Amino acid sequence: MSAREELTPILFSVPFRAPTAPENLAAVIASDHVHGDGPFTKSATTKLVELTGAQNILLTTSGTAALEMAVRLLGIGAGDEVIVPSFTFSSGASSIVAAGGVPVFVDIEGDSGNIDPLEVEKAITDKTKAISVMHYGGAPVDMDSIMAISRKHNIPVIEDNAHGLAVQSRFGALGTIGSVAIQSFHDTKNVHCGEGGAVLINDPTLVEAAEIMREKGTNRSKFLRGQVDKYTWVEWGSSYLPSELNAAVLDAQLDAFDGIQERRFEIWNRYSIELSDWASSLGGSVMTPAHGEHAAHVFYVLMSDQEKRDGLLEHLRSHGVIGTFHYVPLHSSPAGQKYGRSIGSLEKTDSFASRLARLPLWPGMSDEQVAYVIETVKAYK
Repeated sequence: MSAREELTPILFSVPFRAPTAPENLAAVIASDHVHGDGPFTKSATTKLVELTGAQNILLTTSGTAALEMAVRLLGIGAGDEVIVPSFTFSSGASSIVAAGGVPVFVDIEGDSGNIDPLEVEKAITDKTKAISVMHYGGAPVDMDSIMAISRKHNIPVIEDNAHGLAVQSRFGALGTIGSVAIQSFHDTKNVHCGEGGAVLINDPTLVEAAEIMREKGTNRSKFLRGQVDKYTWVEWGSSYLPSELNAAVLDAQLDAFDGIQERRFEIWNRYSIELSDWASSLGGSVMTPAHGEHAAHVFYVLMSDQEKRDGLLEHLRSHGVIGTFHYVPLHSSPAGQKYGRSIGSLEKTDSFASRLARLPLWPGMSDEQVAYVIETVKAYK
């Protein structure tokens, strides 16, 4: 390897540092309000409403916390089934299990990584109480088909939009289509606060319950609005409210959103243009979202088989480029087999997961680094 490669490996992901974050944090530390629901919580929430089009948003301590809230808001309890893609993060299933429910794993469609509506329909039983979908890479699930199934069977939909903040799709703004949706602000996401999330409530009948649940089961939100003279414990809840320190970082990140996305799309588009022919020559393909709708959150290549994928990742690492695979399908995981059940063979999920390799993508990458990643990828035959 060259001296440059030895000294400066190109990492898979580097969290964005928003210019105004130190100023925001200093303001919180100098104030008498470090716990949640202060001015930065309000400011960040307002910006999220403007970005997403959702009218009811509550910041949470993580995307996982938001998923736990979403599941419980829909009344999922012991023995209830929730249909979920096997190709998703563990929180998509563990949030169901935490409420006593059963995750029912179904297959994805083609090479999108997204849940297959035809498989969703097959999985419905009299125990099905919700459908949970994930927009992989911020590329939209076929929400027209999902919502048609939802209406036909009167089953609510959870949108896991951890990857797709502010994506405007042909189906509508992601995160505003199902009954409830979530965002993640983990430091691997386009916009982050280290650890954080949000629940987007599109069914207005769930708003008050969500406020109570997030505030440890109390009606404190009503008290802060002057609607009651004291607050008390009224229902089950937990501590899902992030501190003002997290909100201050998130607020700064949201101020920089347009610049973050511009750079991420520059990198994503360059990968797409310059690697398509290489991937095709090896019997593989690059990420190709339908109608070009995505969030530039991930860029992946699909190799012809797992051996080729593993070989590519090892080749990249040996040349100072850190690429990676993604989710281990939940239906094949120890916890998935213990707590859930599967519908069909899920062969598309297994194939997709075993052939997928993600490339470095973060807004601080230089043009030189991007060019080196491309050059290194294309050297693999």
